[in-house]
Amino acid sequence: MQYLYHPDTGAESLQLTGDPHRYLFKVRRHRAGEQVHLRSGDDTLYTYTIDTLDKKTAHLTLTDQTTLPIHAAHTLHIGWCQIDPKSIEKVLPILNEMGVAQLTFFPCARSQHNFRLDHARMQKILLNSSQQCGRTRPMILDEVESLEGFLNAYPKAKLLHFSKDQTLSCTREDTTIILGPEGGFSDAEVARFTPEQIVGLDTPMILRSESAAVAVAARVLV
Repeated sequence: MQYLYHPDTGAESLQLTGDPHRYLFKVRRHRAGEQVHLRSGDDTLYTYTIDTLDKKTAHLTLTDQTTLPIHAAHTLHIGWCQIDPKSIEKVLPILNEMGVAQLTFFPCARSQHNFRLDHARMQKILLNSSQQCGRTRPMILDEVESLEGFLNAYPKAKLLHFSKDQTLSCTREDTTIILGPEGGFSDAEVARFTPEQIVGLDTPMILRSESAAVAVAARVLV
């Protein structure tokens, strides 16, 4: 764990109970007199000293603070046609650790429409991931009503599809990539894009949607 998130971080003294207390002192096994790092969702990293500790409560005193933003060198935004949320949740920590800036979900012709995203659960997954990897702010999650709505908001987006002419590569520019669901895009959806807007991966394998998300993040950001 690189830091612990707490909404009151920045106060001169903190009292930890519940899950934060359990994690720091029963899982991480910190002891009185040691120092721990905390954040509250901004670029400041706070250092606290553990003054007193018992089975349910810990009292911490602020000893130092420094501005320390941790984020990817450039922006990758993935527009993702809706798939099973369980498959999304499995790769959320990976995408967050790689530095993906934002995921925006929307239904496509071949999406699984009988699922709903649990944003509270997903935010918790991202927060835990950020605490482990040190990322300052978790990846942003968003939803729009359709592919058309996404393209209206992000007209320069590229489509990850079968393309031998343009292979997706690492870039220093901000990038928006659209990923299809299991079964891929319909012909009508592909027809919305010019050949210059369609990119592929240099592999003969057919990837699952969540595997493609990780491959794109690795190709662009790492």
